[in-house]
Formats: sequence, C-alpha cells, structure tokens
Amino acid sequence: MNIIFFDDNEVRRRLLPLTYTRPTSLLRVGIDTIEEKWRAMLGSQHTYSHLTASHLKGKFPVIARRQNLMIAGHVVPSAGLADQVLALADGQALKCGDELIAFNGTAADFDNRSFASTLQARVNPTMLHRSYDIFLRNSELIEQDFERITAGRQSQPLPESCIVIGDRTRIFLEEGAIVDGATLNTREGCIYVGRKVEIMEGACVRGPFAACHDAKVRMGAKVYGGTTLGPFCKVGGEIENTVMIGYSNKAHDGFLGDAVIGEWCNLGGGTTASNLKNDYSEIKLWDYVERRFVRTGLQFCGLIMGDHSKTGVNCMINTATVLGVGVNIHGSGFPRPFVASFQEGSSTAGFKDVPLKTFYSIAERVMARRGKQLTQVDRDIFASIYNISDRYK
Repeated sequence: MNIIFFDDNEVRRRLLPLTYTRPTSLLRVGIDTIEEKWRAMLGSQHTYSHLTASHLKGKFPVIARRQNLMIAGHVVPSAGLADQVLALADGQALKCGDELIAFNGTAADFDNRSFASTLQARVNPTMLHRSYDIFLRNSELIEQDFERITAGRQSQPLPESCIVIGDRTRIFLEEGAIVDGATLNTREGCIYVGRKVEIMEGACVRGPFAACHDAKVRMGAKVYGGTTLGPFCKVGGEIENTVMIGYSNKAHDGFLGDAVIGEWCNLGGGTTASNLKNDYSEIKLWDYVERRFVRTGLQFCGLIMGDHSKTGVNCMINTATVLGVGVNIHGSGFPRPFVASFQEGSSTAGFKDVPLKTFYSIAERVMARRGKQLTQVDRDIFASIYNISDRYK
C-alpha cells in the first residue's frame, strides 16, 4: 500500500510550536512517535510519506499514487483501529464522529472529501489536538507501547547493584543499556530502557518511564512517572510527566514537569519551570489559532518548548509558558508566558530578533555534537518559519 500521513491544518496549528518543524505524525508520545506506532502495526512493506505544511514538503515530500491510504497524523493507533483502517475498501473513509481518521482512495477524492461511504471507528482512538495532550496521555501510551515492543522478548539482565521496588518483570533493558546503582520503582508503571541508554548511579526512576536509544539519566536524578526521553536526551535534577522529543538536554538541577520539549533544546543548570499557579487556578495557554491565551481546564501545565530553544543558568519559567522555535531565554526574572520564535532576551532587558545567520551558526554547533548536520533543507524550513507573520502574535 501507499500510505500517506496527512496533517489536519487546524490541528497542526493548535500543536504549534512543536509542528513548526515536523509533521504531526512525528510527534513522540508514549515510547515512540505516532508514525512509528502505525508502521509497527501496519507493517514495513508499505510505502510511507507525509502530506504536511507547505514549508515542510522539501524535507517530508508526499508520494502520491493512483490509490492511497490516507491516515490522520494526529491519531494514535491501536491494534483494532489499525485493522479497521487496513480493511477500508476503495472509496471508504473512517471517521470518529465528524473527524476524519483515514481514507482509502485517490488523491483527488481525498482533496474533495468525496467518499463513497463512511464508517465510524469501533472504539474512539487517542488523538492529539493540543500540545498538552502529549503529556496528558503519555503514561497510558508508555504502558501500551511497552506491551507491544517487549511482547515475546527477553530483557537484558538488570545488575544486582540496582534497587527494584515492585515487579521486576515490568523493567525492560534493550541491548547495550547500562543501569548501575539506580533505584527503579514499577509499582505505578513499567520502565523501558532503550539501546545504549545509561541510567547512572543514585538516580531514582518511577514508572511509567521510557528512555529511547542513547539517552542518559545522570547521577542523583529524580525522574517521576509519565516521562519519556527521546533519543540522545540527557536529564538531571527533577523531571515529571514530561516528553522530550529527542536530542535535548536538561542535564542539571532544576524542576521540569507536565511539559513537552522539542528537539535540540537545552535547559541551563538550575532552570526551573513552574507547572502550578500559586492560586491553584485554571491554566491558560497560548493558542496559535486563537492568537490569545485560552482556558485549558488544567491545573497543571509546565513548559511547551519548540525546537532549538534554550534557557540560561538559573532561569525561572512561569506556569504554562510557550516558547517558539529558536528562542533564547537568559537573565533574571520570569519571561512572559509566550515568546515567539527566533527571539532572544529576558524579562528585564526585553527581547529582540535573533538573526537567521546567528541562529544557523548556533544550530550547526549544537547538531555537530551529535554527528548531525544542518542541511540546506533545514535552513529553508527555518527561513520559512522566520517569515511567518503570526509568529509574533
């Protein structure tokens, strides 16, 4: 089959700034990305591509053929949902209420929403509509992914130097994982330790927890449930119910909770991001569609951080702060709870634009530390984001 993950434009905009730099199907929630979950359930024999925002098409081109299976990129699959999607006949669409989940047919019929017939999903699937849905659903999806990824497999042995509280069978170590002298608690959820992950001595980890390949948990870290570390992420201090998509660091002391961190981000030593207002009132969060702060119904919400953003040493971040792409926060005081992309400064000194040339230079150095290059395609994406008019609003 020719499978295309499509972005619902309004959903994609509500998931900004995380979807400025990736299709929605490449968001990480649970252990792996949404696309990786679909691939695991549908099979690797198919052709996969993305129908996404115009500025991303150079990096994520769509492959359209006469017959295509279109799948909404913000919909998290289950085994039953995947079976129902695979069973769609020519011209059939699958919906949950009025929301399109999948369609099997031609690109023209998809564009025109011309469906021969429409089915309803047998079970309401998990869907990401807003950035905070990622940390709200992360614990349950870690558990689901753990069952799928570890089914029928044998964990690498856990060293005797570790302290285990709860069921040891709920801990899975991939090949090359190093866990020495750590305390692992599975009473509230599983613990997944990916390839070449290192959990250092003195670290305390509570499940549900997942660390993807080459991630590191540093000495004495306190990691609470609902936390996912993407590839090559490094954490220290205290972290709770947080998803780090990949290649980002919070390597030192400070608190981070109920948060989503993009790729290539760095939180300086001592950075603390509040996730609860002093008066315990309902949280408002910046909405890129409404272009204002909107009520969330939440009491807990921390930092939403776009790719390549950074905080300096001892930065203080307000509850429910949204930082766009390429933001650099430093200095004393609390910055405002929304900082648009490519801004640099502090609450005391104010903010100014970061020139693209400066941003590229920093990004090149950051990515080179992980053996990655900032390509011309990447530069074009960032230039497009830089010129988007509503990044300031």
